Amino acid sequence: MRSSKILAAIAALALPLVLLNPPAQAAVQRTTAAAFPADIIGEDFPDPDIFEKNGTWYAYSTNNGRGHVPVASAPSANGPWTIRGDAMPGGPSAGWAQAGRTWAPDVYPNPDGSFTLTYTAWHKASGRQCIGVATANSALGPFTPVGSQPLICPLDKGGAIDANTFVANDGTRYLTWKNDGNALGQPSTLWLTRTTNNGTALTGGNTAMLTSSGVIEAPDLVQRGSQFVLFYSGGGYNDCNYLTSYATSPSLNGPWTTAFRPLMTTASFDNHVCGPGGADFVGDKVFLHGWVNGSRHLYVADLGWANDFPVVRGSRVRTEAERGTLNHCSVRTGAAGASQGAVAAYIDYADSWVQVSVFAPSAGGYTLSVGYANGMGATASHGVVVNGNSQGTISYPATGWDNWHLAAVPITLNAGWNTVRLTKGTLYTEVDYLELQ
Repeated sequence: MRSSKILAAIAALALPLVLLNPPAQAAVQRTTAAAFPADIIGEDFPDPDIFEKNGTWYAYSTNNGRGHVPVASAPSANGPWTIRGDAMPGGPSAGWAQAGRTWAPDVYPNPDGSFTLTYTAWHKASGRQCIGVATANSALGPFTPVGSQPLICPLDKGGAIDANTFVANDGTRYLTWKNDGNALGQPSTLWLTRTTNNGTALTGGNTAMLTSSGVIEAPDLVQRGSQFVLFYSGGGYNDCNYLTSYATSPSLNGPWTTAFRPLMTTASFDNHVCGPGGADFVGDKVFLHGWVNGSRHLYVADLGWANDFPVVRGSRVRTEAERGTLNHCSVRTGAAGASQGAVAAYIDYADSWVQVSVFAPSAGGYTLSVGYANGMGATASHGVVVNGNSQGTISYPATGWDNWHLAAVPITLNAGWNTVRLTKGTLYTEVDYLELQ
């Protein structure tokens, strides 16, 4: 409640303003029901590419001690996974590449039963990285390089890395890839190039999708009903600052609109995955790598689509309280330090409530975190109602007005859209935003 002169005076005496970026102060309450990504290959397996064929899942990674293109298989997306050896034991094309930097493999099962591998390798003549292609009759290999020259190698733009196959709903096949401008201290662009139906040759020009002066890489393109979604990694891959974000467009020709917030970061997973990147989006799963003791392990998480926008289970999704449905309460603008400057306030009456819609990639337990400020000098509370059913209360220790903190409570959600309502409890609290994890 902010409606009385007494509380206005309390606000004037509040502590210095703090804008919280979770999970920095999510420790107000430790109760959690979040399901974080599962570590499914507990050794070095970076830049993963995954698909399912005839009931078996296959995964490929950047070179390591297991070989040029390590390959693993499993009976399900969550495993158990078994390392099966090197899918390209002879290494990259001897005509143009040398072993040692064979990165980011992409394997695609062709309609005729063969498999095409696009890979990044060390270009002998220039020392840059370029993209090559190989084929095999088995998902486990051995893959044999095609041709004596790289498939994509724009040396004037720093070379090329991170090829990924995309097949549109009309059957047209493309590669997404990155010119490595970062290697030259120049901007990098994510490109789209049409290929033949087996992906071994290019048939069209290059279409620029996104350009950045920072690091953008590892493109993965998905077509949804209303739009195309271009996922990519950003930041330095070698530490916890690596992240996954995305951009959307109604057309492959753009324009592309980048997401307001990254999809997956170390912070959005509450430090349960360090540097979540190199992601591959497959059906209702997302596979990604993260650092563990100097190696990048392979993780998997549930993926859902909220009106054709991605939601990853375990990664925080914020909904502004002031944009929800408010009953017998109102929006207060100009809220110092609040997310986007506005909050739900005056939740002062028995019939006051704030309701938002949240999307759950899969059914089960989640953590609901609420950004709040409580200037009452004692712990306040709200009732928590999910899909019309009470799921207890959430408590808000005193913070002072406009001193924003997080409180958390476990809730159970259905797969898909759910309503979460905060009702009048004890004392008075303002609500900045709700986060689902």
